[in-house]
Amino acid sequence: MRRIAKFEKVSKSQFTKDWIDTFPETGIEEINRIYEATKLPKRATAGSAGYDFYSPIDFSLAPREGIKIPTGIRVSMEESWVLKCYPRSGLGFKFRLQMNNTVGIIDSDYYYSDNEGHIFAKVTNDSNEGKVAEVKAGTGFMQGIFVEYGITFDDDCEDKRNGGFGSTSKKS
Repeated sequence: MRRIAKFEKVSKSQFTKDWIDTFPETGIEEINRIYEATKLPKRATAGSAGYDFYSPIDFSLAPREGIKIPTGIRVSMEESWVLKCYPRSGLGFKFRLQMNNTVGIIDSDYYYSDNEGHIFAKVTNDSNEGKVAEVKAGTGFMQGIFVEYGITFDDDCEDKRNGGFGSTSKKS
């Protein structure tokens, strides 16, 4: 297997800023505790394709409820690779837990963005069966799979990323 990436935590200051933006009611001591407990994504078995992202908090979602989660994680990877993020299979199967953007795409240059490449997950319980999704802190809730990609022969893009999440669609 070729090794092409490395997961890291974002800085504590970036995490704190993003956490307060998402959950403004959280105190600084609690944010520090969550940051320190953040685990880097790992594969569950040697044959697993996906790297499990662990929830930094307990959360419960009734049908049609969603949550945005700052994971505290960033990833550096070789050019021509992308990290695709999906809900963990079991959560999708049991609760129809869905990524709001269907598949999260983490580009190789996202690592260099203004927000340090902080990976967020926005998930919704799309259950049609009235099931409440319960996820405990430290439990895998999302998985990331690295995929190599190509570009067209006539591609002449030389633009550089100048912002964080969603910045490639913004024009200066």
